[in-house]
Amino acid sequence: MKILDDLKRTEREVLYYFSLNDTELQKKYGPNKWNIKQILHHIADAESVLYDRIRRAISKPGQIVWGFDQDAWCDGLDYNNMPLQISLDQFVSIRKAVYHLAEQFYLSHGANFYIHNETGNRTLKEEFDKVVWHADHHMIHINKALNKNNDNPQN
Repeated sequence: MKILDDLKRTEREVLYYFSLNDTELQKKYGPNKWNIKQILHHIADAESVLYDRIRRAISKPGQIVWGFDQDAWCDGLDYNNMPLQISLDQFVSIRKAVYHLAEQFYLSHGANFYIHNETGNRTLKEEFDKVVWHADHHMIHINKALNKNNDNPQN
């Protein structure tokens, strides 16, 4: 199933960046943008939010869920001073759980939905796909911060 391949691929790519040194982690992809360390914390936190939505869509479709203010989380949780190992552990654990749920429910429950307070109805399938999209989206930012010419973290 493509979703499972994409989840594994993006997991490998994200994990690669957790191994960057402190100097690399401070690089930004543009003025007034997050540094790589902040992006990695954000990816882990966003995955926890997406995982919650996935579980809600599976267990009780039709629920209302609330958006989160990513900048407030970055500032309020002090991503710059938070140990990166915490987010690494969180990411690994949650990604493993997301993968398991995708194996079980992506096809059979993909049409289940929840209601997002800002964007309206979203399906379970869309939420799994968003996990992949979100990681890919931020890999582009990290590669730009590292001055890489493409999206392959191994270059």
